[in-house]
Amino acid sequence: MGRIVHHKLVRDRIPEIIRAAGQDCATRVLTDTEYVPALLAKALEEVRELAEAAPAERIVELGDVREVLDALMAAWGIDEGEVARIQAERREERGGFGTRIFLEWTEDGRETPGHSPGE
Repeated sequence: MGRIVHHKLVRDRIPEIIRAAGQDCATRVLTDTEYVPALLAKALEEVRELAEAAPAERIVELGDVREVLDALMAAWGIDEGEVARIQAERREERGGFGTRIFLEWTEDGRETPGHSPGE
């Protein structure tokens, strides 16, 4: 099959799993400067996978997203309890998503040249 270049952050045990499957791989430990951008790229990757997941796989993908978010919180020194507190405050101030409100448009009421409000 040949060499496949990945250039991405992987879970800690992935090299071990690859080698146990009889394949070879090359890895390196990211620097502090490289780590957070790699985590953010991994977060985007995992959210894309969640968006494309079959219903039976959504729980697995949600777990993967949460794993990356936990790693980001640790890298930034953010406590999970603090995130939960902020989340609760935001929910109180702005609401959640349970009522499924979809914003179609807004209007500021100011007239623009050649247009009246409501047009």
